[in-house]
Amino acid sequence: MDFVQVLEVIGTVAFAVSGALMAVRKKLDIFGIVMLGFTTALGGGIIRDVLLGVIPPMAFRNPFYALLAVATSILMFFPLIRKYAARAEKYLLIMDTIGLAVFTVIGVRAGMMYDNIFLAVFVGTLTGVGGGVLRDLFVNEKPYIFVKHFYACASIVGALLAAVCWPLGEIPAMAIGASTVFILRILAARFHWSLPKIKQ
Repeated sequence: MDFVQVLEVIGTVAFAVSGALMAVRKKLDIFGIVMLGFTTALGGGIIRDVLLGVIPPMAFRNPFYALLAVATSILMFFPLIRKYAARAEKYLLIMDTIGLAVFTVIGVRAGMMYDNIFLAVFVGTLTGVGGGVLRDLFVNEKPYIFVKHFYACASIVGALLAAVCWPLGEIPAMAIGASTVFILRILAARFHWSLPKIKQ
Protein backbone atom coordinates (compact mmCIF):
# COMPACT_ATOMS: atom_id res chain seq x y z
CA MET A 1 0.00 0.00 0.00
CA ASP A 2 1.59 3.28 -1.10
CA PHE A 3 1.35 6.74 0.49
CA VAL A 4 -1.68 7.83 -1.52
CA GLN A 5 -3.58 4.65 -0.71
CA VAL A 6 -2.82 5.11 2.99
CA LEU A 7 -4.21 8.64 2.76
CA GLU A 8 -7.33 7.36 1.00
CA VAL A 9 -7.94 4.77 3.74
CA ILE A 10 -7.46 7.37 6.47
CA GLY A 11 -9.74 9.85 4.72
CA THR A 12 -12.43 7.24 4.03
CA VAL A 13 -12.51 6.08 7.66
CA ALA A 14 -12.43 9.63 9.00
CA PHE A 15 -15.29 10.88 6.83
CA ALA A 16 -17.31 7.69 7.36
CA VAL A 17 -17.04 8.20 11.13
CA SER A 18 -17.99 11.86 10.68
CA GLY A 19 -21.10 10.96 8.69
CA ALA A 20 -22.08 8.07 10.96
CA LEU A 21 -21.73 10.20 14.11
CA MET A 22 -23.96 12.82 12.54
CA ALA A 23 -26.50 10.08 11.80
CA VAL A 24 -26.34 8.82 15.40
CA ARG A 25 -26.88 12.34 16.66
CA LYS A 26 -29.89 12.67 14.37
CA LYS A 27 -31.24 9.31 15.68
CA LEU A 28 -31.27 7.62 12.26
CA ASP A 29 -31.62 3.83 11.93
CA ILE A 30 -28.74 1.58 10.88
CA PHE A 31 -29.48 2.06 7.17
CA GLY A 32 -29.40 5.83 7.66
CA ILE A 33 -26.11 5.57 9.57
CA VAL A 34 -24.54 3.50 6.79
CA MET A 35 -25.83 5.74 4.00
CA LEU A 36 -24.68 8.92 5.70
CA GLY A 37 -21.25 7.46 6.42
CA PHE A 38 -20.97 6.18 2.84
CA THR A 39 -22.09 9.49 1.34
CA THR A 40 -19.73 11.56 3.48
CA ALA A 41 -16.76 9.33 2.71
CA LEU A 42 -17.27 8.90 -1.03
CA GLY A 43 -19.53 11.74 -2.16
CA GLY A 44 -16.80 14.29 -2.86
CA GLY A 45 -14.73 11.82 -4.89
CA ILE A 46 -17.75 10.74 -6.93
CA ILE A 47 -18.61 14.36 -7.77
CA ARG A 48 -14.95 14.98 -8.71
CA ASP A 49 -14.80 11.95 -11.01
CA VAL A 50 -18.03 12.87 -12.78
CA LEU A 51 -16.69 16.41 -13.29
CA LEU A 52 -13.43 15.08 -14.74
CA GLY A 53 -15.21 12.56 -16.97
CA VAL A 54 -14.06 9.49 -15.04
CA ILE A 55 -17.09 7.29 -15.68
CA PRO A 56 -17.98 5.18 -13.80
CA PRO A 57 -16.41 6.90 -10.77
CA MET A 58 -13.53 5.11 -9.04
CA ALA A 59 -15.68 4.49 -5.95
CA PHE A 60 -17.71 2.01 -8.03
CA ARG A 61 -14.79 0.47 -9.91
CA ASN A 62 -12.96 -0.51 -6.75
CA PRO A 63 -15.41 -1.54 -4.02
CA PHE A 64 -12.73 -1.59 -1.29
CA TYR A 65 -13.35 1.99 -0.16
CA ALA A 66 -17.12 1.63 -0.36
CA LEU A 67 -16.98 -1.50 1.81
CA LEU A 68 -14.56 0.24 4.20
CA ALA A 69 -16.98 3.15 4.57
CA VAL A 70 -19.91 0.80 5.16
CA ALA A 71 -18.00 -1.29 7.73
CA THR A 72 -16.81 1.82 9.57
CA SER A 73 -20.34 3.22 9.66
CA ILE A 74 -21.79 -0.03 11.01
CA LEU A 75 -19.34 0.08 13.92
CA MET A 76 -20.91 3.37 15.01
CA PHE A 77 -24.20 1.51 15.54
CA PHE A 78 -22.98 -0.68 18.41
CA PRO A 79 -23.70 0.47 21.99
CA LEU A 80 -20.08 0.20 23.15
CA ILE A 81 -19.06 2.76 20.56
CA ARG A 82 -22.34 4.69 20.57
CA LYS A 83 -22.00 5.56 24.25
CA TYR A 84 -19.31 8.03 23.26
CA ALA A 85 -21.74 9.82 20.94
CA ALA A 86 -22.39 12.41 23.66
CA ARG A 87 -18.99 13.78 22.74
CA ALA A 88 -19.80 13.60 19.04
CA GLU A 89 -19.10 17.29 18.44
CA LYS A 90 -15.50 16.83 19.51
CA TYR A 91 -15.01 13.69 17.43
CA LEU A 92 -16.97 15.12 14.53
CA LEU A 93 -14.61 18.11 14.34
CA ILE A 94 -11.48 15.96 14.47
CA MET A 95 -12.65 13.29 12.03
CA ASP A 96 -14.17 15.82 9.66
CA THR A 97 -10.94 17.83 9.69
CA ILE A 98 -8.84 14.75 8.92
CA GLY A 99 -11.18 13.80 6.08
CA LEU A 100 -11.17 17.34 4.71
CA ALA A 101 -7.37 17.53 4.74
CA VAL A 102 -6.84 14.12 3.15
CA PHE A 103 -9.45 14.35 0.41
CA THR A 104 -8.45 17.91 -0.49
CA VAL A 105 -4.97 16.78 -1.47
CA ILE A 106 -6.28 13.58 -3.11
CA GLY A 107 -8.41 15.87 -5.29
CA VAL A 108 -5.42 18.09 -6.03
CA ARG A 109 -3.53 15.02 -7.21
CA ALA A 110 -6.33 14.18 -9.64
CA GLY A 111 -6.40 17.77 -10.94
CA MET A 112 -2.62 18.01 -11.37
CA MET A 113 -2.78 15.15 -13.87
CA TYR A 114 -4.15 17.81 -16.24
CA ASP A 115 -1.26 20.20 -15.47
CA ASN A 116 -3.67 22.94 -14.45
CA ILE A 117 -3.31 24.58 -11.02
CA PHE A 118 -6.74 26.24 -11.15
CA LEU A 119 -8.39 22.92 -11.94
CA ALA A 120 -6.35 21.19 -9.23
CA VAL A 121 -7.43 23.69 -6.57
CA PHE A 122 -11.05 23.53 -7.68
CA VAL A 123 -11.35 19.75 -7.73
CA GLY A 124 -9.25 19.48 -4.58
CA THR A 125 -11.67 21.72 -2.70
CA LEU A 126 -14.67 19.96 -4.25
CA THR A 127 -13.34 16.56 -3.22
CA GLY A 128 -12.68 17.81 0.30
CA VAL A 129 -16.03 19.48 0.97
CA GLY A 130 -18.40 17.58 -1.35
CA GLY A 131 -19.15 14.64 0.93
CA GLY A 132 -19.72 16.89 3.93
CA VAL A 133 -22.13 19.08 1.97
CA LEU A 134 -24.17 16.04 0.92
CA ARG A 135 -24.14 14.77 4.52
CA ASP A 136 -25.47 18.04 5.87
CA LEU A 137 -28.14 18.35 3.20
CA PHE A 138 -29.37 14.80 3.82
CA VAL A 139 -30.02 15.58 7.51
CA ASN A 140 -31.41 19.05 6.86
CA GLU A 141 -28.43 20.94 8.31
CA LYS A 142 -26.91 24.08 6.87
CA PRO A 143 -23.74 22.91 5.10
CA TYR A 144 -20.53 23.41 7.08
CA ILE A 145 -18.97 25.36 4.23
CA PHE A 146 -21.52 28.16 4.64
CA VAL A 147 -21.69 28.53 8.41
CA LYS A 148 -18.69 26.96 10.17
CA HIS A 149 -15.32 28.45 10.98
CA PHE A 150 -13.10 28.84 7.95
CA TYR A 151 -14.02 25.46 6.49
CA ALA A 152 -13.97 25.65 2.70
CA CYS A 153 -11.34 28.39 2.83
CA ALA A 154 -8.98 26.05 4.72
CA SER A 155 -9.46 23.53 1.92
CA ILE A 156 -8.80 26.16 -0.74
CA VAL A 157 -5.60 27.37 0.96
CA GLY A 158 -4.33 23.81 1.45
CA ALA A 159 -5.20 22.85 -2.13
CA LEU A 160 -3.45 25.93 -3.52
CA LEU A 161 -0.34 25.30 -1.42
CA ALA A 162 -0.23 21.64 -2.51
CA ALA A 163 -0.57 22.61 -6.18
CA VAL A 164 2.12 25.30 -5.94
CA CYS A 165 4.47 22.89 -4.15
CA TRP A 166 3.87 20.08 -6.67
CA PRO A 167 7.32 20.55 -8.32
CA LEU A 168 8.83 19.45 -4.97
CA GLY A 169 7.28 16.03 -5.50
CA GLU A 170 3.85 14.47 -5.08
CA ILE A 171 4.29 13.22 -1.51
CA PRO A 172 5.87 16.40 -0.03
CA ALA A 173 3.28 18.58 -1.76
CA MET A 174 0.37 16.48 -0.50
CA ALA A 175 1.83 16.38 3.01
CA ILE A 176 2.22 20.17 3.05
CA GLY A 177 -1.28 20.74 1.71
CA ALA A 178 -2.97 18.29 4.09
CA SER A 179 -1.07 19.64 7.11
CA THR A 180 -2.09 23.18 6.18
CA VAL A 181 -5.79 22.27 5.93
CA PHE A 182 -5.69 20.42 9.26
CA ILE A 183 -3.87 23.18 11.15
CA LEU A 184 -6.08 25.96 9.74
CA ARG A 185 -9.28 24.08 10.63
CA ILE A 186 -8.18 23.31 14.18
CA LEU A 187 -7.00 26.88 14.75
CA ALA A 188 -10.22 28.25 13.25
CA ALA A 189 -12.30 26.10 15.59
CA ARG A 190 -10.14 26.96 18.59
CA PHE A 191 -10.11 30.71 18.02
CA HIS A 192 -13.51 30.98 16.29
CA TRP A 193 -12.22 32.36 13.02
CA SER A 194 -15.07 33.14 10.69
CA LEU A 195 -15.60 35.00 7.47
CA PRO A 196 -17.52 38.28 7.60
CA LYS A 197 -21.30 38.02 7.75
CA ILE A 198 -24.03 40.57 7.14
CA LYS A 199 -25.57 41.65 10.42
CA GLN A 200 -29.32 42.24 10.37
